[in-house]
Parts: sequence; C-alpha cells; structure tokens
Amino acid sequence: MKAVVFDIGGVLVDWQPHLAWVEALGSEQAAHAFIDRTDFRARNARGDNGERFADLAQELHDPRDQVLFASYVELYPKTVETAIHGTWQVLDRLKAQGTPVHAITNWSAETWPEGLKVHPRLGEVFETLVVSGQEKMAKPDTRIFRLLCERAGIAPEDCVFIDDSPQNVDGARATGMDGIHFTSPQALESALSERGLL
Repeated sequence: MKAVVFDIGGVLVDWQPHLAWVEALGSEQAAHAFIDRTDFRARNARGDNGERFADLAQELHDPRDQVLFASYVELYPKTVETAIHGTWQVLDRLKAQGTPVHAITNWSAETWPEGLKVHPRLGEVFETLVVSGQEKMAKPDTRIFRLLCERAGIAPEDCVFIDDSPQNVDGARATGMDGIHFTSPQALESALSERGLL
C-alpha cells in the first residue's frame, strides 16, 4: 500500500489572499489591485521559502502599501477560512483504512501558526508534515520531496503526491513519486480508486 502525500492550500483549504485586505481597502476589487500592484504572489513565494513579510514589505515604494503588506501575517486567518470538505472526507477515509498520510505544503513559517488557529487539525492529522517556510525550500524543488521521504522513512516510489499545481506535481514525479493533479475532491477520489488506494 502506498503512502499518500497531500498539498494543503488549494487541496484541503481554500486560500484567498485578497481577503486579508478587503476590510482595509473597502472592496475585493481594491484588494485584488493591491495584490497586483505589490507583486504579492512573487513575494509570497519568497515567504514560502523562508523570508519574512516585514522584510518583503520594505521593498515596496509606497509607505501605505508597506504597512498593508506587513499586516498580512496578522490578517492571514481571513484568507483560509474555508475548508475543502470533500478532500477532508477522502483524507479521513484513507486514515480510517490505515493508509499512511503525509503532507508537504508551500506555506510561510510566519503564517503557518495563523493557519493552524483556523484549522487546528492540520497540525494533528499527518504522520509527517513538511512546511516549506520552516525548511527554507519549497515545491517544486525536488529536495523538499526527498526531505519528506527521509523523515517519513519511505521511498519516493511508495508515495502518491496530490497538489493543485501542475508544476509541483512535476517536481514530485521528478523525485520518483506518483503524482495526481488536484482539480476536485470527486476527481481525486476517482484517481485514488484507480490506484487501488480507496
């Protein structure tokens, strides 16, 4: 029986970063404009690799944007309020039948504790959990997949990895894992059933 390795954001938890700033900026449109203006997604990826949001904020030219960007960590719970319940049901079925369940998440070391406040089960449900910001390496870097395998005591060939990013799935496959591109809980259930895992 293979082990199943989950991504978290976009698979088990819906992540909507603009929601951090809707209240401060007055509308979702303004919050999306802020994300575009500050190149948030590229800077957030650096946060996933271990950089601090206060430092990233200092790179911005507008002082108001600096303050808003630096407030992201404390506002983070607003961005991950919604669980993807169908995937949780799949995860619970895997655990109930004794399948080892692990996770690799691209997630800032600063925002991870904030996310756990909203979804405490994320800190409890996995046998092995690798948080990119804590390790200062992120998917699709093959090193992070190897790190998970080392800590879990399993071979890549014994893992099925699930992620909503095709690039991250490619990174897992390059390490020797099987990979499933997540599009919906129903499609995931089918893909796992085809592999004899459900």
